[in-house]
Amino acid sequence: MFKKILIANRGEIACRVMRTARRMGIATVAVYSEADRDARHVTLADEAVCIGAPPPRDSYLAAGRILAACRQSGADALHPGYGFLSENAEFCKRIEAEGVVFIGPRADSIEAMGDKIASKKLALAAGVNVIPGHNDTIANPAQAVKIARAVGYPVMIKASAGGGGKGLRVAANDAECREAYAACRSEALNAFGDDRVFIEKFIVDPRHIEIQVLGDAHGNVIHLGERECSIQRRHQKLAEEAPSPFLDAAMRKAMGEQAVALARAVRYQSAGTVEFVVGGDRRFYFLEMNTRLQVEHPVTEMVTGLDLVELMIRVAAGEKLPHVQQDVTWRGWAIECRINAEDPLRGFLPSVGRLVKYLPPEEQGGAVRVDTGVFEGGEIPIHYDSLIAKLVCHGATRDAAIARMRDALNAFVIRGVSSTIPFHAALMQHPRFVAGAFNTGFIAEAFPQGFHAADLAHDDPLLLVSVAAFARVRYITRAYKVSGQFNGRSRAVGRDWVVLMGGRHYALQITPTAGGYSIDCNGATRELISGWKLGELLFQGTCNGERVCLQIERRGLKYRIHHWGTQADLMVMTGRDAHLLSLMPVKPVADLSKFLLSPMPGLLAEIAVAAGQEVKTGEKLAVIEAMKMENVLKADHDCVVAEVLAKQGDGLAVDQPILRFT
Repeated sequence: MFKKILIANRGEIACRVMRTARRMGIATVAVYSEADRDARHVTLADEAVCIGAPPPRDSYLAAGRILAACRQSGADALHPGYGFLSENAEFCKRIEAEGVVFIGPRADSIEAMGDKIASKKLALAAGVNVIPGHNDTIANPAQAVKIARAVGYPVMIKASAGGGGKGLRVAANDAECREAYAACRSEALNAFGDDRVFIEKFIVDPRHIEIQVLGDAHGNVIHLGERECSIQRRHQKLAEEAPSPFLDAAMRKAMGEQAVALARAVRYQSAGTVEFVVGGDRRFYFLEMNTRLQVEHPVTEMVTGLDLVELMIRVAAGEKLPHVQQDVTWRGWAIECRINAEDPLRGFLPSVGRLVKYLPPEEQGGAVRVDTGVFEGGEIPIHYDSLIAKLVCHGATRDAAIARMRDALNAFVIRGVSSTIPFHAALMQHPRFVAGAFNTGFIAEAFPQGFHAADLAHDDPLLLVSVAAFARVRYITRAYKVSGQFNGRSRAVGRDWVVLMGGRHYALQITPTAGGYSIDCNGATRELISGWKLGELLFQGTCNGERVCLQIERRGLKYRIHHWGTQADLMVMTGRDAHLLSLMPVKPVADLSKFLLSPMPGLLAEIAVAAGQEVKTGEKLAVIEAMKMENVLKADHDCVVAEVLAKQGDGLAVDQPILRFT
């Protein structure tokens, strides 16, 4: 067994690998960029080596610097995690040439599966179902249109070296095909240094379902069942689960056998994933094979009880797989939510900055798991992906896993940056998700106008009102008990209160009870019992006997509450104070309709217009780069550019003006 492993990655996956290595008694080496000097994975490792500047090409993608770190640290094995160099066959060869074991598949397996065109041909030869399409490189837009017409719209244009949603577009007509061809080539060249693209048929009502495989150097290959990965946005996964609510035992067996056949065909050694697209007609087709550990591997670990990282390490050390296919069993249901530093109310645009508060839910062995690479006070940098943490919950049934996830999301506190927690909270309550009736188009179908605050309407506003009243009365009660007050000037704790929330007034009568308060609003009563103390972020207790967990914080005269993804600002006051407040004038909102504002922090990569230029609806105005993605800003109406307020290469803050229109 290895004595020391270098993890050639960062963030949560580096921390995840370290956790298993530590349990196995193996020392770990972290590598880090200058932006990650104080990152969590650096502090968790036994030793750490700086490998360069923040941009990935100068650090985590700099193979030579990682090789130098191996020599400096004396590591006898390297785990690449996912992303960066994890599926780079040349890097694998260079590592092995140094006498360091690559904890992953053989270089020839990576090469065979890393090229999507070649991998489809290999899959065909292995008897695996593949999607109809054109499996060779496309030379120009005209050829792309010709092929798309022959295959039949809609089609997918995909980068041969792509992954993670980069270099992938769906086209429904000739114009979209030409635009998608150019965009895919450009994005693929920037991300992977390879601009080859190909075309395949877009499957109607598609589900993205993948099979986890494991192979060793002794010819043994097994599969660990499937993961449902259809909840996606821009072809990037937001939530995954195991097993899939769509598959039955016969489909699981057939897909598993094809995945194993493909793995055998490339003599696969390590953990890998064979991805399939499954149509509404229950036919399945090979998409690609990921020759690495997947982000969503924890759901498989939870339902099988196996540690995939440990198995990768043991296989790399030459051991046989400890299990045969008949040994693999599945228990219960697991769901993973990717908590990203993105703002779902702004089209999931990136959010960077300092984690002012970071309090994940308490881990419960086998029930709630949090894989993370951040800490309170740390920075979410602009240079890397937006993942903050993976929240994974297990239950005996799918309904039980969903219920546990809802509770865990309520208890997950993140402040300082926006996160996808509100979206995940809404997802866990959406009837289609709860019923398992969704596909890869679910987000666009469920939220056709985008995800907005209206999608987070709380089904029990009186609960929020009651918790705010509870907090306010407890504060006044403490003030009432302060010693040294003038005689006759002490504060009385009244019974009648008014709560203002969302433009509505709630008149309450509050009565102290053992351990809490009974709160009545027009005949509806909420009996709240809690040991909550002033200043605590989590309000935990019971409401009418049912367990509740909400986040509450005082902001000036208001209380801000987070629950089920809803964020509400409430004011609690006497009836007279509420009347006086209603007489106050409202400050008018500034008119920003004549400005193009940056919707996210990022780098202004391109200004596509000039002062005085007439712009039509849908025309490109600017391009912003953030967290490895290009975001194109387009005109939403005809206009004339009056002034350009920023220049190419500028770093932009959220809502910073870029253009002014006449």
